[in-house]
Amino acid sequence: MEQGPNRMFDDFAKLMTDAAGIAQGVRREAETAMKHQAERFLGDMDFVKREEFEIVREMAQKARIENEALAARVAELEAKLAVLTQGHVVAAPTGE
Repeated sequence: MEQGPNRMFDDFAKLMTDAAGIAQGVRREAETAMKHQAERFLGDMDFVKREEFEIVREMAQKARIENEALAARVAELEAKLAVLTQGHVVAAPTGE
């Protein structure tokens, strides 16, 4: 009967170890379920992926630079035209 209390403590320790393992499994399952739920929720919200955002941002920056260059070119051409026409308004060619 000397093994009685020791065996009881061993069984209790095994039970606690098993309970801890089960708790970790439940935690992993809950995390996985929450992650999938969040991904589905965000997927339904039509959010843009970071890579797509960066590509569109780069395109907008290029377009802005090109627009500024074209605006400067138009201003330069208008200034040359004003000099050539001595400030008079000239009608555009009609193509006829």
